[in-house]
Amino acid sequence: MASKPNIVLIMVDDMGYSDIGCFGGAIQTPNIDALGKQGIRFTQFYNTARCCPARASLLTGLYPHQAGMGWMTAADLGTPAYRGDLSPDSATIGECLRPAGYSTYMAGKWHVTFNKYMSPDGPKHSWPRQRGFDRFFGTLWGGGNYFRPNSLVLDNEMIDPPEDFYYTDAVSDYTCRFIDEHSEQHPDAPFFSYVAYTAPHWPLHAHPADIERYRGTFRSGWDILRKEKFERMKKAGVLDSDRELSARDDKVPAWDSLSDSQKDEFDLKMAIYAAQTTAMDRGVGQIVETLKRRGLLDNTLIFFLSDNGGSHEEIDKPGQDPSTWGAADSFVSYGRPWANLSNVPFRMFKSWVHEGGIATPLIVHWPEGLERNDVWDHQLGHITDILPTCIDVAGAAYPPPDKNGNLPALVGKSLVPSFSGRNNGRETIFFEHESNRALRKGKWKIVAMGKDTPWELHDMDADRSELHDLSSENKSILEEMSREWYEIAEKTGVLPMDDREWDERVHNPLNK
Repeated sequence: MASKPNIVLIMVDDMGYSDIGCFGGAIQTPNIDALGKQGIRFTQFYNTARCCPARASLLTGLYPHQAGMGWMTAADLGTPAYRGDLSPDSATIGECLRPAGYSTYMAGKWHVTFNKYMSPDGPKHSWPRQRGFDRFFGTLWGGGNYFRPNSLVLDNEMIDPPEDFYYTDAVSDYTCRFIDEHSEQHPDAPFFSYVAYTAPHWPLHAHPADIERYRGTFRSGWDILRKEKFERMKKAGVLDSDRELSARDDKVPAWDSLSDSQKDEFDLKMAIYAAQTTAMDRGVGQIVETLKRRGLLDNTLIFFLSDNGGSHEEIDKPGQDPSTWGAADSFVSYGRPWANLSNVPFRMFKSWVHEGGIATPLIVHWPEGLERNDVWDHQLGHITDILPTCIDVAGAAYPPPDKNGNLPALVGKSLVPSFSGRNNGRETIFFEHESNRALRKGKWKIVAMGKDTPWELHDMDADRSELHDLSSENKSILEEMSREWYEIAEKTGVLPMDDREWDERVHNPLNK
C-alpha cells in the first residue's frame, strides 16, 4: 500500500441491529447499504449495551470498567471502574494515532466526561481536545434537542447553535469541513475522523419532509413488520434459514388490540425515528462524496456501527400534542414496541446484555485494503477491536509514547485478518452493565438479567435468539464460564456488583 490509510469511524446512537436496509430494515439507508455492498458486513459484532460504556470501549480498546466508564457520566460510584469520567490510565485512538503522523478530528457526541466537568468554567481534562483530537465539534452530553442542543462545543469552547440548526446535519457538515481543511493544509498526512451521530437516539426530532416520506409505512404494525423483517434477514444472509424469531416482548401489546388513533400515533413515532435515520444516512453519503471529491476514498478505512441496541426507554413530556412530535418543542421516544422491531430477531433492548442490547451491525469499507467485498463475516468481534485495528493499519504503537507503560493490556484484537477472510482469533467477550451480565466464548453464551438472577446458557450457533436455555443440560460448561466471568469481573473492578437504581446512583454523596 502506497501510504497509511485515512480512517473514518462512524458510530450511531440507539440504532437496532436490523434497522439499516442491508441488515433487513425497511428504513431507506442507501449510502450505508452501498458501503456494505462494497465492503464486509459483520453479523456477530458486539457493543457494551449502553452509550457511555460503548464510547469508552470504542476509544480505548478496553472494557468500559477499565476506562472508568462502567456506568454513566451521570455518577461517580466510588471505584475506579465507575468514575463516570474517561480514565487517564487509558489511551484513546486519537492519542495512539497522533504520534504515528495522523491528524485527528471528531464531530458529534462525546459523552465520556463526568457531568460535573461539562461546565465551560470547569476542568477540561477529559474533553476531546485533551484526549487526542486536534479539532472537535459536537456535544459533551448524551441525548438532547436536535434543533437546540446543550453543551455544543467547537474545539474547547461552548458555542450557541445558529438559526436553522439540525444536529445530524451539522455533524456531517463539520466532518466534511475537517476533511476539506485537512486536504488543503496537510495533503501528505493521513487523518483519523471520529463521527459520532446522536441519531436516531430520542428525542424524536427530524425534518418535516423526511417524516412525511415515511408516514403510513409502519401502519401495518409491529407484529407483521417483525415477521416481514425476519424473512428479509434470512433471505439476505444476515441470518441462517433455520433461525427462530423471538416472540413479541411480553410488555408490548398486540398491534390489533390498539385503537385507530393509537395506531396512527405509533406510526408517526416510527416515521420520525426512520426520518432521523435517513438524515444520518444522507450525512454518510455526504462524507463519502467528500472523500471521493478529494481523491481519498480508495485508501480510507471506514467503519460503521451502533453503540447499543434499540432503546426501550419511554420518554414523553406530559401534555404533548402528537401533531407537534418531531419539532423542536416536542420530546418523545419511539418506545419499547418499536425497539422490539429494531432488534429483530433478538430479545431485550439497550441496557441488557441479551443480544437485543449488545448486537450491532458492523460494516467495514476500504477499497485498497480489503481483499474481499460484498460478503458477510460471521466471526465474533467486539467494540474493543476497533482501536487495535486502527493501530494495526496505521503502524501506530500501544501504549503511545507519551503515555506511561502501565496502561492495561488491550482487550481487543485487530480485525485485519478478517479483511482477507482469515480467522481473527477472537475468543472470550465479557459483558456487564447495571448488573446485567454475560460471557460469550465460541458458540456458547451465558447471560443473566440482574445481580441475583440465575445464568442462562445458550448455544449461539443454533439459537442466536436465546430462546432455549441449556443450563440444566450442560452444567459443567455453565460452571466453567461462570468462573471465567467472575475472574474477569474481579480483574476489571466490576465486583461487588452495584444494582442500585438510577436515582440512588445519581444522588450519592460523591456527585455533590
